[in-house]
Amino acid sequence: MDAVLADLAAHWPLYAAIPFVAALIGYVTKRVAIEMMFRPLEFVGVPGTVLGWQGVVPRHGGRMAAIATDLLTANLLDISDVFARIDPERITREIEQPLLRSVDEIAREVLRECHPRLWERLPAMARDLLVKQLQASSPQLVRRLVDELRENLDDVLDVKHMTVQQLTRDKALLVRLIRETSRPEMAFIARSGIYFGFVLGVVQSVVWALTKEPWVMPIFGASIGLLTDWLAIKLIFVPREPVRLFNRFTLQGKFQRRRAEVARQYGELIAREVLTVPNLMNALLRGPRSDRLMLMIRRMVAEAVDTQAAAARPLVSVAIGDQRLAEMKQAAAERAIRRLPDTVSHAEGYLTTAMDVANMVEERMLRLTPVEYEGLLRPAFRQDEWKLIAVGGVIGFVVGELQVLLMLH
Repeated sequence: MDAVLADLAAHWPLYAAIPFVAALIGYVTKRVAIEMMFRPLEFVGVPGTVLGWQGVVPRHGGRMAAIATDLLTANLLDISDVFARIDPERITREIEQPLLRSVDEIAREVLRECHPRLWERLPAMARDLLVKQLQASSPQLVRRLVDELRENLDDVLDVKHMTVQQLTRDKALLVRLIRETSRPEMAFIARSGIYFGFVLGVVQSVVWALTKEPWVMPIFGASIGLLTDWLAIKLIFVPREPVRLFNRFTLQGKFQRRRAEVARQYGELIAREVLTVPNLMNALLRGPRSDRLMLMIRRMVAEAVDTQAAAARPLVSVAIGDQRLAEMKQAAAERAIRRLPDTVSHAEGYLTTAMDVANMVEERMLRLTPVEYEGLLRPAFRQDEWKLIAVGGVIGFVVGELQVLLMLH
């Protein structure tokens, strides 16, 4: 014992440094594990081999996007309820001016291209009158379209496909979705490495003083990296329910404790990045069920043209002909579809407010069970979790070995 005390007195700065080095190991291994979850977005290394790395989240983006989408569509969002909040009268007023301009341009273009002779022979007053008649019927057409969309939403919009496509196409968005909602948890993991590492470092210094065994440092270093990574990840999620200790302290997983804050952040991210008006329009017009919407619009445009032509049906049949009239209806529908995103964009502010996606997601997230709520973040850690912990152990082992070289020299 006297020899041990003498060694401690002679080399006390080195012994005092061991816990701090262990705390540093704990922190560094946590930071490395966190960054390896999200970076890099693309594989860096030798293609086709294990010599390289891609962030866990972007590498398993498809699977994680599917999990996030299932949670979103099954528990947090009813797209029918979202569209039910849209007032057909209000959206018609919001897009009135761009709608009238579009009808004016479409009518003139279609008549000029499909029947140039008739259009040229019509007096200017007659042309304007025809356009105004079509404009007068357009608000009713918009209201009908909104009503039919709400009634047949599942037939024309695949919201699961839209969400998965959005999250897998933009890997940075998926990373941001997970990272932003878990930022405090990531900071907790990093800080926990300091505390756990320091405590283990104290034990490490005592064992080294008693044994002088070279393997003590690397083994403890690896243990610090492994155990603190594993423990920190567990403490994020468990216990799921609050547990009272000594009637004074409450123990609960950090992510579970922050449910209200996470629900607000997640709702805002979904509303701002995923279920936006442009994304919904793109899904309606280019998604796997867009052909059904196209048929709906073509039918409505054809009915509107027929209604305007009904009063002059004999004259229309003679001057234009049924075949050319059908071509005009087809051309008008195609132009209406092409102009739809630009026309609807003028109501984007109203639609975003009316749909209120952020609050719907927030309210429903607060009603999830602890297990369902955990599913929001847990898959990001569970996938390849052992690799992240193993990396922490390897780094700890290497630093421990460096400590041995320092202590022996």
